[in-house]
Amino acid sequence: MRTRDVMTTGVVVVNPETPAREAARLLADHGYTALPVVDESGDLVGIVSEAELLRDRLPQDPRWLVHGEPPVARHVPADLVSEVMTKPRTVTPNTDLAEVADLMLEHGIRSVPVVRDGRLAGIVTRRDLLRSISRADWIIEAEIRHRLCLVGDPHRWTVEVTGGRVSIADKMDNPADRHVAEVLARATAGVTDVRIAAPERS
Repeated sequence: MRTRDVMTTGVVVVNPETPAREAARLLADHGYTALPVVDESGDLVGIVSEAELLRDRLPQDPRWLVHGEPPVARHVPADLVSEVMTKPRTVTPNTDLAEVADLMLEHGIRSVPVVRDGRLAGIVTRRDLLRSISRADWIIEAEIRHRLCLVGDPHRWTVEVTGGRVSIADKMDNPADRHVAEVLARATAGVTDVRIAAPERS
């Protein structure tokens, strides 16, 4: 599967001059973990996440301070997104989802902007990846059967899906068609493995 198969295209964005508090409100209201930052021409210039927006923004509760003890000194929180945004790690719409998952796990990030020619095309999150691997087996099986209509008579294929693992049996002896069937099955959301069996020779 490719990033384009699961990414969100209607992305909420901010610009470098957006107030940091406004960016925090957008994250809270929409349940996001990060927002892409784009300039006036629509080019992606950064990303701002929960961590950057939380830093130095919550003062100590004075009720917990005893004997007039002064609060711990903190840095003045940033006013604008441009002061807290970071350089994003990006992928393209054609990036393999396995690469996206590896990128997220290696760098501990929850979302990755998707860019096409420098412009923001969408965003992909860990939730998108989890959604793709948690589809019901019967839905996966139905989609694969539909895709196999592109490869000759659909009745020639026997399809079974268990826990995302796909078994396909071919009634005809055509290695080229079986290769196409495997590619189509592996490109289906939720599939973790594909095994294709040729017809038994008598």
